[in-house]
Amino acid sequence: MDPIYVTGHRNPDTDSIVAAIAYAALHNACGDREYEAACLGQISEETQNVLDRFGFQAPTRITNLYNQVRDLDFDTPPILNTGVSVSLAWDEFASYPAIAAVPVAKEDGTLYGILSRTDIASYNMSGITSGMLEEVPLFNLLSVLEGKVLNEAGENTDTITGEVVIALPQDQENLLFQKKESIVLCGHQPDMIRRALEMNVNCLVLCQAALPPELRDFPTETVIITTPFDAYRASRLLFQSTPVGRICNTKGLICFHLNDRVDDVREVVLKYRHPSYPILDGKEKVVGVLTRYHLLRPRRKRVVLVDHNEASQSVQGLDQAEILEIIDHHRLADVQTSSPIYVRNEPVGSTNTIIASMFQDRGLMPSAGLAGMMAAAILSDTLMFKSPTCTQRDIRTAERMARIANVSLDELGKTIFSNAVDHKSVEEMLFTDYKEFHVAGHSLAVAQLTCVDSAGVLNRKDEILERMRRHREEKGFDLMLLMATDVMLEGTQILYAGDDESIRQAFNVVPKDNTAFLPRIMSRKKQVIPMLSDLWS
Repeated sequence: MDPIYVTGHRNPDTDSIVAAIAYAALHNACGDREYEAACLGQISEETQNVLDRFGFQAPTRITNLYNQVRDLDFDTPPILNTGVSVSLAWDEFASYPAIAAVPVAKEDGTLYGILSRTDIASYNMSGITSGMLEEVPLFNLLSVLEGKVLNEAGENTDTITGEVVIALPQDQENLLFQKKESIVLCGHQPDMIRRALEMNVNCLVLCQAALPPELRDFPTETVIITTPFDAYRASRLLFQSTPVGRICNTKGLICFHLNDRVDDVREVVLKYRHPSYPILDGKEKVVGVLTRYHLLRPRRKRVVLVDHNEASQSVQGLDQAEILEIIDHHRLADVQTSSPIYVRNEPVGSTNTIIASMFQDRGLMPSAGLAGMMAAAILSDTLMFKSPTCTQRDIRTAERMARIANVSLDELGKTIFSNAVDHKSVEEMLFTDYKEFHVAGHSLAVAQLTCVDSAGVLNRKDEILERMRRHREEKGFDLMLLMATDVMLEGTQILYAGDDESIRQAFNVVPKDNTAFLPRIMSRKKQVIPMLSDLWS
């Protein structure tokens, strides 16, 4: 069964990552073992420190939820080796009547060609016309004839070549086999058998007959085979001993990989209209066959969204996925679903506060390590309980999680926010906790960096503003903000690229050199975005 991904938003913060881990752990503890925590972006230094502190691995990183070939119920017929006989291939077609073609693979499993029913029919007709077999492996011959080698020459021969002929009565001299390069089929006909052995034909097939006793020690180079089939049936079966590698199509092959997007595959299928297409894995090995009918109803990937419910902040391809649940503490945005789902959205300061309540609802206690991470996530998202989004419920929940983990909230908070900013790159400062918004016809991006010394950010103002201006121009934003939220000052130093007047009116401050200090402004979602929304609307 495919996993159900539990994922936070892009450029995930600690609350987002821990919420994904905790909610997946909750479901899995209750027996739903399909849930898997995932993340959409680079793990921040703060989050990695929390994970390391409590002994957890970072979640699986995913880049999109687009429908892929792996999500299709494609056919998985047997994958034939190039040396397999036409007879065996036809038996496989009989076992899978809906299959129009089967892949033919090399010894290492990589694609060699594709074999269709039409290829076999065409080969059979040409074989009847020419009557020739070219270097067919002896093992293939014995297999289709259910035959047995009767002499030493047969034991020393690996391939058989010749014109297939059925021996006729001796009085029809003009119809007798004349060439040494022949594969002669006969029944209980001692004279014909002797003639074949004397001519040293390449192969003699005894159909429902035994080798006469007087000829068993006859010196000959002829390979002698006995078969339980009559001459007419044996002659048809001989042509089915040819390896499929010789008759399958090997030119102009179009194949797909498991990770290919269904939208792209559909365009190719509509263009070429082949009956089927081989499917390869990441190592170029054949895993199945695709037809246009498989494209009708792909299996949609399943996902649970935590700490967000806005499409622009979620995983790419979300519109092609099946959203099962949303657990969040932000405003309701634009995520749409095709059917009713479970949504839990509560006005608290951290998603982990909600998930802790869900553990309680299920009668489960998180492990000490998980509880410690959840306490750290609540501290991070509420800025050590100083954010205006923080509630008494966040505080009580964090205290409970800290008791379970046997950690100090004060010590944990100082550890989280004491990371200096002087060693961070501009990219890390701007895009680690970064979100895009669309408000009243305006587009903006807001990055947030939480620290205990915002002066370090101002020291690097010039290089930060230069990068912000470039990003704003590239994306066509009306405004870009960096919130350097200072826990000790209980306020935010903002750096912005955009209109001065918007900053002045929205926050009632006088900006200077694209910076301004906003006292008691700690929350992006509850203070900064609402203030800009009020201005523009």
